[in-house]
Amino acid sequence: MDVIVIGGGLMGTSAAFFLARRGLRVTLVERNRVGTGATVASFGNIRRSGRYLPQLPLAHRSLAIWREAEKLLRRDVEFRKTGHIRLIFDADSRADMRKFATDARPWGLELEELTARELHARFPGLGPTAIGASWSPEDGCGNPRLICPAFAAAAAGLGAEILEDTEVLEITPTAAGFRLDTSRGPLAAGVVLNTAGAWGARIAARFGEEVPLTPKGPQMGVTEPLPHRILPVVGVWTRDASDGYFRQVERGNIVFGGGAGRVDVDLDPGHAKYDPARLPVQLRGLLRMLPALADVSVIRTWSGCEGYMRDMLPVMGPSGTTPGLFHAFGFCGHGFQLGPGVGDVMAELIATGATETPLQDFRIDRFRAAA
Repeated sequence: MDVIVIGGGLMGTSAAFFLARRGLRVTLVERNRVGTGATVASFGNIRRSGRYLPQLPLAHRSLAIWREAEKLLRRDVEFRKTGHIRLIFDADSRADMRKFATDARPWGLELEELTARELHARFPGLGPTAIGASWSPEDGCGNPRLICPAFAAAAAGLGAEILEDTEVLEITPTAAGFRLDTSRGPLAAGVVLNTAGAWGARIAARFGEEVPLTPKGPQMGVTEPLPHRILPVVGVWTRDASDGYFRQVERGNIVFGGGAGRVDVDLDPGHAKYDPARLPVQLRGLLRMLPALADVSVIRTWSGCEGYMRDMLPVMGPSGTTPGLFHAFGFCGHGFQLGPGVGDVMAELIATGATETPLQDFRIDRFRAAA
């Protein structure tokens, strides 16, 4: 075996696919079922606005893959170029948006600023008290429940082995690479890629790479189906905790999240639970964005275990201590859009020893340098 990928979320399944596509022999090991961790808890937002600027090359690369995902994977993963709008309710947030738009332009992202009149003319009923918005027409959304199984199936079709319900018990460096003792028996490969999400820090720590990761659970919900009338993904520019967001799926339901913080999660067993006490706060933020939802029923709420780094940037790249070990974890709740690009970049890095996409700011040893 050439590469063992640990973790079957979007980063891991896409990496397995792109590694196999490059002709490498790949085994993916997932402790549960593929896509049942942070990915399935995701909102499904595919947006570039508001990102850390040096992350935009990765975001652009990933968006190009999302656009081709149905053809690439031979399945509809419900990528839709709906556009992404972020409402502005105060002058400080408008200043933040304008600064970001100016700074992001050299990085290849063009945001259109909408005045209040333009916003309300193009999107009636949306944010009636908003003083403006940003508009990113090339962004959109995808289905978190479909994307990981699609990548895993496509990887398997290229010869990758997908081991679900398989726990990694021990990882031991060897002269030829690594030996993994798992609940299904031993595995061996020259390279290990750690895409274990919130558990990724535990794997890194086995190799002397301690990182400040905190597991948290997002607060997500969905309403009953409604007549379909809101096309873009909707968010908010804000400096406080009112950064809620929503989108309407094709069946008509409104999926929403944010605006109420995140709950703490114990990695053992790692089950994140929605806190019902936070729902009223979320709904107030949702009504500010779309007052027409006042009499709509919420039919389900959920959460999932995500890994948040101290500096809110992921870990990506080679290990700083162990040749043949690579990391891609800790995406701080912002990884859904990036996922396919992460898999492609890590496959390129592992297969060729380099990547055209800059990863310097995401190296794991940045925390050692800051200590």
